Amino acid sequence: MIHITEKQTCCGCAACVQCCPKQCITLEEDREGFLYPHVDPDTCIDCHLCEKVCPCLNPPEKIAPTAVLAAKNRDEEERMESSSGGLFIALAKHTLARGGVVFGAVFDEHWEVKHTCADTIAGVLPMMGSKYLQSRIGNSFREAEKFLKAGRDVLFVGTPCQITGLHNFLRKDYPNLLSVDILCHGVPSPGVWRRYLLESTRREAKSPILTRIKFRSKREYGWSNYCFVISGQPAPGKDETVLHSGRRGKDAYLRGFLSNLYLRPSCYHCLCKNGVSHSDLTIADFWGINRLMPDFHDEKGVGLVLISSEKGQQTIDSLPLETRPSSLDKVRPLNGGFREEVKIPPQRDLFYQAFQEGKPLQETIGRLLHVPLYRRISRKIKQIIRKRSKH
Repeated sequence: MIHITEKQTCCGCAACVQCCPKQCITLEEDREGFLYPHVDPDTCIDCHLCEKVCPCLNPPEKIAPTAVLAAKNRDEEERMESSSGGLFIALAKHTLARGGVVFGAVFDEHWEVKHTCADTIAGVLPMMGSKYLQSRIGNSFREAEKFLKAGRDVLFVGTPCQITGLHNFLRKDYPNLLSVDILCHGVPSPGVWRRYLLESTRREAKSPILTRIKFRSKREYGWSNYCFVISGQPAPGKDETVLHSGRRGKDAYLRGFLSNLYLRPSCYHCLCKNGVSHSDLTIADFWGINRLMPDFHDEKGVGLVLISSEKGQQTIDSLPLETRPSSLDKVRPLNGGFREEVKIPPQRDLFYQAFQEGKPLQETIGRLLHVPLYRRISRKIKQIIRKRSKH
């Protein structure tokens, strides 16, 4: 029986919920806004399947990537609307062309994030782009298994813990499954996002109708200085407008996320990264491409691909991508998503105390992450010294 006594031992992948033959496990939201499994002991038959599929209790052994690439989708408009160099939509189109099904994360009717499946391009398009909060996986593993057993190709994209949970749930290899994980910074709290969304949009309008959310829009300032944009109608019948926007490093929600202020407890010591998930491919944005391959860099975005299987290699070879070879030694220092251990910020408890007291999030995040002027000057001087020492 799954029994969570320490929050850092549960990644929220919901594999335990989906494998339970008695359906006696449910997910309940805690005070930090994350979902955790709860078992009905009167219904549980002690089959221990939930424990066997748990990525935290049974993480597989790591496998190393066989190849590392910088990659760009050749369709520049798709690349502009995407993260990771437009790799996801290229993979999705490849799967659809083979009569397959794509699983990925979309916004629901409340602008929270859930996993769903689609076998049309119209259903896949909402899966594009970064979504900085933990998605509800629902019954996606069960649904994927049904499609796989029916012989259809399945592309399943998720965080490393979700892909580990998927493989543990399936308990066998399927030649028609292409699993893809992202190089994950960690997942923020859906509860925090829910509150932040309400506060940031109600500031501009009493009852706005949201129409689009882009966590990383490149349209305003480019890929390396992306902008968080929430668009909508301030009132019924009004034209769409920007209800909230903030550049990278300026928007409070993004600052809190990038400072690890409200990540899931399991994310501070991730057990599923760097080959544990056994994904066929790992995709990410190729941060630092301007230093490693300046002639390949542009502000539409460049993707990073880690290939870990022959199936993954064959798929990448068949896509309309422009690629350049790289190596793990070169890319690892440039992307924080490789880090398995992340320090818990000392302000995290203070943040959640303020969150549970209902204090405004923008003010709380700004206060807790404020850096005094003398420290900012000191950091700038150190950056200049480091740059000059490299030349």
